[in-house]
Amino acid sequence: MENFWVRLIFEFVLADLSTICFGILLNIPRRAYHCAGAIGGASWAFYWAVYYQLHLGLALSNLLAAIMIGVLSMAVARWQKMPMIIFNVPALVPLVPGGQAYKMVRSFVLGSNGAALVYLYQVLVIAGAITLGFGLGDLINRLLFSEHHLRNR
Repeated sequence: MENFWVRLIFEFVLADLSTICFGILLNIPRRAYHCAGAIGGASWAFYWAVYYQLHLGLALSNLLAAIMIGVLSMAVARWQKMPMIIFNVPALVPLVPGGQAYKMVRSFVLGSNGAALVYLYQVLVIAGAITLGFGLGDLINRLLFSEHHLRNR
């Protein structure tokens, strides 16, 4: 169990750093670096725990992590009074299926069409889950932060 927490913290830190570095490349405001990094790190750590520890599958783990990015980005955007996309895009970077896309193209070039189709399927599942997760995250945000809901508190 101790190894799980060490690995989870390690995954969080690396995803946090990659999110911050991508935020620097995108030229987001400096005051958004740490919040975007925390969202990216937390969503990747959550993805990692759901996929590698709970074994709930590639689609569900990416879907839940994308929902988490959407909800946390909206909360931080309201708190920081900044656009939500400043936090969404850099936090998405750890979830992007770049490794699978590379392996797909490499397999096609080497003539291993069966392996390439497996990687293509993974890329499509991940991209679809992320897209659906962002949509569901927006729906949850509308439910949580709608004017009618906020007025009745």
